[in-house]
Amino acid sequence: MNGSMVTKPRCAVLDDYQGVALSSADWSPLAGRVDVRVLREHLTDRDALVAAIEDCEIVVVMRERTPMDAQVLKRLPRLRLIVTSGMRNASIDLAAAAGLGITVCGTASSSEPPAELTWALILGLARHVRTEAQALREGGPWQWTVGTDLAGRTLGLVGLGKIGGRVARVGLAFGMDVLAWSPNLTEARAAEQGVALAPGKRELMERSDIVSLHMVLSDRTRGLIGEAELGAMRPSAYLVNTSRADLVDGEALLRALREGRIAGAGLDVFATEPLAPEDPLRSLPNVLALPHLGYVTEGNYGRYFGQAVENIEAFLAGSPVRTLG
Repeated sequence: MNGSMVTKPRCAVLDDYQGVALSSADWSPLAGRVDVRVLREHLTDRDALVAAIEDCEIVVVMRERTPMDAQVLKRLPRLRLIVTSGMRNASIDLAAAAGLGITVCGTASSSEPPAELTWALILGLARHVRTEAQALREGGPWQWTVGTDLAGRTLGLVGLGKIGGRVARVGLAFGMDVLAWSPNLTEARAAEQGVALAPGKRELMERSDIVSLHMVLSDRTRGLIGEAELGAMRPSAYLVNTSRADLVDGEALLRALREGRIAGAGLDVFATEPLAPEDPLRSLPNVLALPHLGYVTEGNYGRYFGQAVENIEAFLAGSPVRTLG
């Protein structure tokens, strides 16, 4: 165990929205060794966050819900270990953590859940599920809308990695023509997935009935879909984003939706989360939005918290595993 821990270390599990962190895995290996507490409420205020965890040597964070940047880390002198779900977390300043002697560890994460949720949004948009379900529940019109066929239509994927590849295979099973594009995607790689390589980003936007984003956010991909790309889409086309909000120019997307220049959007990620109550994305009729549920499944939570326990055990033993940075 780290020599600075002369008493039983304290661990805070942040942003356990559903209150399932402790029931999703077996935490008994830490019983009597670590004081574990769970914070269910998201703390956006830095002072409130620091006050809540400043006595902790260990913090477990869920995805990128709570930023752990240099300003926050410097105010947590007791902190020695951060465990994040997944093996990538852009909201943790790894360089600052290393400089402060803080170990950062990750966990496994499955690509199936976000791919499945992508199709929930695509089908929800194509068949107007929210509108029809609400009308039925409220005694409204019986059969109010006419759905969009998927068979024979074109699915355009921006990104063809693990998640994009899974989404592609479902599209092919539905009888869709699938195009893909990303800056480094080759024709051979696309062919391995049974899809066609679009000549360029604009061509993919122009030819697709549904555009789905599956890229990692970086300085190079931030704002990848902007005014020009949205303007190239068909008025009948939908944009789906279960990846990262900042891949898209948010203001340009709002304009396109408000002006009806695209048919609608299915969104599971937002620039600020939780989404503000007054945010227009909550109320626009052509938006199907979910509160970032792509990774939120029993299987993933079991992996996240089960391996969080393993990471803490290994750290206490002096041999950290799944380290990042």
